[in-house]
Amino acid sequence: MSRTRLPALIFCAFIASPLTATPVADRVNTITATPGCVAFWDFVQREPDGARRFTAHVPTGANNTFALDAGNYVHDYWGEGRVATYADFPLLGRGPFGQAIRIRQETDATLRPLLYVPRARLHDSPIDLKGPNQSLTVVVWAIRESGNHALAGIWHEGTDLKQNETTTIKKIERGQRQYALFAGLNKTGAACGHISENGASSFLNRYALHKANSAAVSPAVPADSPAAVLDASWQCFAMTYNHSTHELTGWLNGDAGDRWLENPKTDTLIKSAYNAWLQGRLQREPDLQPGEDPTFPRDQFYNPPEDQLVSTKILSSSTDERVELREFRYTRIQVTLRRDADGNFTETARELAALRLNPWWFPHDRLYTPANDGTGGPFTIGRVIHSSRGVGFTGWIGGVAVFNRALRADELRALSALRQLPVITAAAVP
Repeated sequence: MSRTRLPALIFCAFIASPLTATPVADRVNTITATPGCVAFWDFVQREPDGARRFTAHVPTGANNTFALDAGNYVHDYWGEGRVATYADFPLLGRGPFGQAIRIRQETDATLRPLLYVPRARLHDSPIDLKGPNQSLTVVVWAIRESGNHALAGIWHEGTDLKQNETTTIKKIERGQRQYALFAGLNKTGAACGHISENGASSFLNRYALHKANSAAVSPAVPADSPAAVLDASWQCFAMTYNHSTHELTGWLNGDAGDRWLENPKTDTLIKSAYNAWLQGRLQREPDLQPGEDPTFPRDQFYNPPEDQLVSTKILSSSTDERVELREFRYTRIQVTLRRDADGNFTETARELAALRLNPWWFPHDRLYTPANDGTGGPFTIGRVIHSSRGVGFTGWIGGVAVFNRALRADELRALSALRQLPVITAAAVP
């Protein structure tokens, strides 16, 4: 369904719900009155009749409330297992906004339930955040039991990878990634924001690698813990992408923190970003350089700006050689300088010593924009479509909000503070 997006900085007025002036309504209003909010699922609001699916609080005048279907992507893509239903998402009966759904540690390998808005019902809608000059925020209130995978977003990872799990697949599709919030990925328990410019992979790796991890990590809390334990365990995961600064940031409980990866050359995944940095640097040198791959695609170079020096540390120094560690906003570069015949120190070697993971610099000027032909990904909650069929995140999800701008730190702290208020039981919701 096509519609014009809301301006990013307007004060959103939302469709009136049956909630009166109660703590529930106050909390919902805290989110929906935050400028840029385009959808908020609290797992309390439902369709008034019919299937009574969960719907989102949306701005006044919007005619798409993004009702959530239940799906089992193993059934849909492999033709295995059964159809998922709402019964696959047990309700807690309490939470920051009065309810929460459980994402279980499914033991049946043919059952991977998720809640989703099909592409046909979201294309060009306010949650279809894509294209140039598009900032965004995703916030999820959750209790993490285990896992590090998807919480919410448009992140169809594709089912086209050649691996054991895909040998019997019936429906093959390329990746359709736009944006999504994860429970850590390579840093389990962190708030991990993920975005893509092409829907597919990064730096010639098989996976998408533009992601940011909060410094703090969430605890692992058994989903069947006593109510008092669960009530004290709510976490606020968030991601922001600011297109004007090209910064992708992960936030846990309103705090981003500073996260660096030392020696990215040796990291299992991020070594691909290191090679993208190296190829971009070597390409700028005259002639073909040792280690340069002239076939490496230019749009996959990764060279964060080094126009503002933050600090310099002398690692070693002698009469003829000096080694410095120069820190910039997104990189730490080890530079070797040698004295030339004129007595001047000139640079002879440069190495990427550390790469900043939070915030992460995104080198592209747009988010992936699927064609209007039904090939784009759905918006999913709890899991995403992917080739490995892993269980992913397990635990409770009590709220999901999407914004069409990058929220400020103080705004995220205000949303995070909602998790510390006394929980609301379903019985207390009007």
